[in-house]
Amino acid sequence: MVLVNIVTDLDKKRQQDAYTQLLAKIEAEEATSWKSQFITACMLHPTKGENGEIQDIEFMDGLFHFSVIGWKLVFALIPPPHYGGGWPCFVAAITMIGVVTWVVGEFANLFGCVLGIPTGITAITFVALGTSLPDTFASIQAAQGEKYADSAIGNVTGSNSVNVFLGLGLPWTLATLYTKQEYYVPADALGFSVVIFIICAIVCLSVLIIRRYKVGGELGGSNNGRLYSCIFMSSLWLIYILFSIMQALEGDKWGLK
Repeated sequence: MVLVNIVTDLDKKRQQDAYTQLLAKIEAEEATSWKSQFITACMLHPTKGENGEIQDIEFMDGLFHFSVIGWKLVFALIPPPHYGGGWPCFVAAITMIGVVTWVVGEFANLFGCVLGIPTGITAITFVALGTSLPDTFASIQAAQGEKYADSAIGNVTGSNSVNVFLGLGLPWTLATLYTKQEYYVPADALGFSVVIFIICAIVCLSVLIIRRYKVGGELGGSNNGRLYSCIFMSSLWLIYILFSIMQALEGDKWGLK
């Protein structure tokens, strides 16, 4: 008698499951029409939890849905990702993000003008916060959907690289080509703001390194650990805002000039 033991290859099984999910996703995308995007944007229905239980619609869910339904309908104008190899969706999505960023910036400048807030303070508070919220939500999705923290943290650093390199380089290039002469922008209190930001960034990276060795990962951990890390990271942002505002308003009074 010959005894045969059949052992499952876990790596092959994971690959097969991934291929199955990918095929199911492609079939679902192909079944999605442009019209269905508008229907989905308007719909609000109960959801199924992780345990398979039906979760009813809560008051905050309805309030949030109806408060942003206009934006949902606007973004439903973006073509589905399976049209044209994904390029129409990519171009339209980038354009929509640029429009939203412009709207947030103009609204923040108007808000600061009405309240008499200097433009420098408006830029590092309302404008920066409003334009960074999409990156924040994208990082949340990356953290929840990926196995490692690279996608979430890389999304933040990548988006800030675009803001700095492209956000500064492109306007200066266009201004130089338009004026056809040397182009200068006074720094004012930029140096102080950059120094404070670098200090807070170094502290933030140090915390991530400590979490890697103490907790086992940059993200996650116990409830208390996540809470304390969240409070500490948020306090770094508040410290940067506080010192920058002090510098912009009354540097002489606070001894910062």
